[in-house]
Amino acid sequence: MPVNALGGRLLALPRSAKRLLALSVDAALCALSVWLAFGLRLDHWAPLVGVRFIPVVVSWMLALPLFIGAGMYRVIFRYSGWRALGTVGKALIVYTLLFSALFSVYRVDGVPRTLGLIQPLLLILLVSGSRVFASYWLGGLNFNRADQAATSLVLIYGAGSAGRQIAAVLANTRQMKAVGFVDDNRGLQGHTVNGLRVYSPEALPTVVARLGVTDLLLALPSASRGRRNEILEAVQPLSLKVRTLPRLLDIAHGRVKTADIRDLEIEDLLGRDPVAPNPHLLNKHIVGKVVMVTGAGGSIGSELCRQIQKVGPATLILVESSEFALYSVHQNLLALQAGATVPTAQIIPLLASVRDYDSIDAIMRTWSPHTVYHAAAYKHVPLVEHNPAEGVKNNVLGTFHTARAAGENKVADFVLISTDKAVRPTNIMGASKRLAEMVLQGLASTTEHGYPTRYSMVRFGNVLGSSGSVVPLFRRQIQDGGPVTITHADITRYFMTIPEAAQLVIQAGAMASGGDVFVLDMGEPVRILDLAHRIINLSGLTVRDAERPDGDIEVTVTGMRPGEKLYEELLIGDNPQPTQHPRIMKAQELYLPWPELAAKIATLEVVLALNDVALLRKMLANLVSGYQPAGDIVDWLHLQYLEEVPDLGPVGSDAPPVVRQLI
Repeated sequence: MPVNALGGRLLALPRSAKRLLALSVDAALCALSVWLAFGLRLDHWAPLVGVRFIPVVVSWMLALPLFIGAGMYRVIFRYSGWRALGTVGKALIVYTLLFSALFSVYRVDGVPRTLGLIQPLLLILLVSGSRVFASYWLGGLNFNRADQAATSLVLIYGAGSAGRQIAAVLANTRQMKAVGFVDDNRGLQGHTVNGLRVYSPEALPTVVARLGVTDLLLALPSASRGRRNEILEAVQPLSLKVRTLPRLLDIAHGRVKTADIRDLEIEDLLGRDPVAPNPHLLNKHIVGKVVMVTGAGGSIGSELCRQIQKVGPATLILVESSEFALYSVHQNLLALQAGATVPTAQIIPLLASVRDYDSIDAIMRTWSPHTVYHAAAYKHVPLVEHNPAEGVKNNVLGTFHTARAAGENKVADFVLISTDKAVRPTNIMGASKRLAEMVLQGLASTTEHGYPTRYSMVRFGNVLGSSGSVVPLFRRQIQDGGPVTITHADITRYFMTIPEAAQLVIQAGAMASGGDVFVLDMGEPVRILDLAHRIINLSGLTVRDAERPDGDIEVTVTGMRPGEKLYEELLIGDNPQPTQHPRIMKAQELYLPWPELAAKIATLEVVLALNDVALLRKMLANLVSGYQPAGDIVDWLHLQYLEEVPDLGPVGSDAPPVVRQLI
């Protein structure tokens, strides 16, 4: 049988079979070393029979238990190095002392005393040699396989500790093969580290072309996002698949592993270097208190729950209308709580809709929350545009019912999660969120009800990785081979990471005095076309367009969707006021007095009951400053009625009774 074929069969054996085989080999080496020791001592070779077999039995009784106890059979021979050989050496030293004591100090008839010294030395050579041979033979065979199967040739950007560790790990993997380092340190450039040459960043295009590099691995766990962006801008024309390691704090307590390597998230690029949270603001309305989150299973709601749990509330109440979403966030929080360092909070998952005043009121009467974060909302612009009545019921009436229940039950602080789409909206979703803001502003301004609650709202743009984010959509489209679709070549959006948004929401709410409209600093808006190009390039692919007809992925423009804006804004006015947090501003927004708004809300409920979309849009235009509906009515129910009875005109309170019965 060829040597490589035999090695392949050995590598394919189960772990238990490999350990038994190693134990058997060591037992044979014990017997062989005794036989060799007798031959060297007596100048002739004789079979191990009679008294000569006693040292073999003693060797087995000493060596094998020592080897097992030292963990020699848990080592993977083909990966064993100096540490594994050190383990072998320690076990053999103990064996030498014991075996020599038995046969050199205490005489055994028929066994020369010098055997007690010769045999251990021979066993050391044989066992150590067997480990070196196994590492060289099987390890080399494994590396040859890895070289043949490797699909990714990797340059590691960063020859520091993390880079060297991951290079050592990659040496034992089949998926990726490191072919060199790239480092900004001129003192390292041109030298060899761990057998790999260190190149300068300027030499990257030449090195990539010459070595056929397909992947770039960023081993820069302490680098800022700004520095990472500079590197990515430089390598973007090379169309390398960029991967990364976790940030420094994530790998500080353990060695780097292949599992730590991940595809570069676009969040790493668009998010800013985070501002350290203000502990006082984070703790103020949470520590030791009963906290309630509505929409707890959503993107923002679930992250709010995670951030709140880290701070240490006494009780965390999860309110969610989706059973699966509630189950998922509850299980996630329980898992996180198992390793938490803060006191364990009571987590209560409750199925309820914010549109059901009685349910929300019962929850608040039962647990008396100190702080409520209201994240429950329909936020997908085209879906709400196609289902306007449901969107307004959830976003406006749901907020009104939850805020009223909070006031009736003397909740100290109520924080609404709002959106930049509430500013001069062109869609139902944005108008409904602005009207929800106005409800809180109105409640905060009146003494009619005597509510002690401090109402506030926090307005921000898109969060990366949310259910409605373009980033997951682009990734799926790239995995499917394209095309990547955008609605307009010039469309821009603000982006923020979900954890940063959640932390800022908590801190903003802690600064509220009543009726405050807080606006988060979102940084610079991002052109979605540029975002699509970057995601394609970071996936190791190229954009296919008129200039590059042989590219991998095409970007197509599908046209603006109902209610969609080309640009988003964060302020209605132009007079934001600073706060004690550098990323949080306070807006001064006009609103209706509560008695007038309350009457309008009552009328709105009647219109919603009739599902009169035309009148609904008219009411929102009158109530919400700057709301200008874009395009025709696209409500599915409305369009279906018109298709079935085309001569009836708008469906609503003026429609014939037969149609009103259908509504």
